[in-house]
Amino acid sequence: MQIVETKLPGVFFVETDAYEDERGSFVKTFHENIFKNKNIGVDFRESFYSVSKKDVIRGMHFHLPPKAHAKLIYVTSGSILDVVLDLRVGSPTYGQYESIIMSQKNRKMTHIPVGCAHGFLALEDNTCTVYLQSDVYSKEHDAGIHIDSFGMDWQIENPILSKRDKEFESFDTFNSPFIYNETIN
Repeated sequence: MQIVETKLPGVFFVETDAYEDERGSFVKTFHENIFKNKNIGVDFRESFYSVSKKDVIRGMHFHLPPKAHAKLIYVTSGSILDVVLDLRVGSPTYGQYESIIMSQKNRKMTHIPVGCAHGFLALEDNTCTVYLQSDVYSKEHDAGIHIDSFGMDWQIENPILSKRDKEFESFDTFNSPFIYNETIN
């Protein structure tokens, strides 16, 4: 398992190995000590997965304090263009984003710290994306940024969006409650 730093503080791409034999493959998706050795918080409280059609964009999602949470994202079938947007006031990368292609084949993962929005574009039908979260879902704290408001080129003309995602506010009108602290991932 390799932890790869990105330009966004606390956002990491994780490269995993698969162990393959005549039965198929076996992939380790989490190891507490590897994450702790890189000073990445690892107290996951809830897990979800979504199955998406090709051209679905889910995002850009996050939870507001005090229910804000970190996430670990990976794909078990299909592929996605995964995107993370820094919402932390005072961060050297505030308003910037990172993206990566993640798939069942490349077995990459993304760690998203508190204070960042997350979204993805499904590149194939029946793409299954798994989310581990450091706090449980709270409808009252659920929030988002509109996908077309922070400069990301999704390279798609007519994405499939939920009503909720279509109604998110733009990045330039969002009053962020997140304050950057360089000692916290």
